[in-house]
Amino acid sequence: MVERMGRVYLDHAATTPLDPRVLEAMLPYLAQHWGNPSSVYLEAQEARKGLEWARRTVAEALGCRPQEVIFTSCATEADNLALRGVAQAMRERGDHIVVSAIEHHAVLHPAERLEKEGFRVTYLPVDGEGFVDLEALERAVGPQTVLVSIMYVNNEVGTIEPVAEAARIVKARNPRAVFHTDAVQAVGILDLNVDRLGVDMMTIGAHKFYGPKGVGALYVRSRTPFLPQQLGGSQERNRRAGTENVAGIVGMAKALELALAEREQRVAHYRALRDRLLAELPRRIPGVHITGPKDPERRAAHIASFCIEGVEGEAVLMALDLEGVAASSGSACTSGSLEPSHVLKAMGVPPDLARGSLRLSVGKDNTPEDIERVLAVLPGIVERLRALSPLRRERRPAAVPGEG
Repeated sequence: MVERMGRVYLDHAATTPLDPRVLEAMLPYLAQHWGNPSSVYLEAQEARKGLEWARRTVAEALGCRPQEVIFTSCATEADNLALRGVAQAMRERGDHIVVSAIEHHAVLHPAERLEKEGFRVTYLPVDGEGFVDLEALERAVGPQTVLVSIMYVNNEVGTIEPVAEAARIVKARNPRAVFHTDAVQAVGILDLNVDRLGVDMMTIGAHKFYGPKGVGALYVRSRTPFLPQQLGGSQERNRRAGTENVAGIVGMAKALELALAEREQRVAHYRALRDRLLAELPRRIPGVHITGPKDPERRAAHIASFCIEGVEGEAVLMALDLEGVAASSGSACTSGSLEPSHVLKAMGVPPDLARGSLRLSVGKDNTPEDIERVLAVLPGIVERLRALSPLRRERRPAAVPGEG
């Protein structure tokens, strides 16, 4: 268990603790091999060796060539780079972009900015379980479509999108359209092979799979039209200027190597903990509505998401924190927002119910005892908050779409 004064950490979809084995791999590049990898002397070349080992390791994990990997400062930068880099490079070919309505804001906000710059953007609807409407995708893609971005796993409700099928639809409609997927929540959970998925671009971020913060990567298939967005140097084959964070990049590669090697064991562990939460919470707390896929095989193994009638999610989180439990009401990047989740809104969850959303995301160091502790304290928290909550109603709100 991840311990800090006996605390239980259940927000691994937001960030994960640094694996000690990853730290061990990083330390030489913080202390001994500190040179600038773009230089020619010995100190620089030792750093360069680490950088290129990392590039080969990431490429092997994704099933691509090392030169198709661009290292970035984080997954948000990689998403921005993917959308803006392709859209600007292909502007003469077309002005149409397609994204799902439940993308992370690292995709949605660049899409909105591109819309202001003259691009047309189609926001694909999803059903009550968070699955993208593939028929709407097929209708949307046309000759002017230059880019489609559909996330692999939704970070709030854990829905595993049919990315391979979506990519086939896009390529059948317009072979020149570029297909990008934000795979941040999929690493260590699902197959990342870019050829099997049929994607042209893929984003990953190290701190979601026990690597360091401040480093990410973007896979870009060879011959994909692409313009760099960060200028000022020739690093990353002139695609992303700036001295590489060698220690962080080595850490990401080591974390990815471990995630793939231990994937089967980790996923089985995650599923057991997640399934316990999803089975017991509705039994112990009246008015709990599970959000996301009903089929557990179509939900990411580490994410349990639900809405609780008659309470505010933020109040539940604060009460859990006082009980020694760290959790989330959705995306860590939108915490503090007074508006209901855009993901739940797109799924058709009523606003009052959406304000009572909670996401518990398990990790490799959590234990069954952690889960039992949450199951023991959460019913009492909800009961106390309901007695005070302005959201309390005499009648039950509408059920979550897709809920059985």
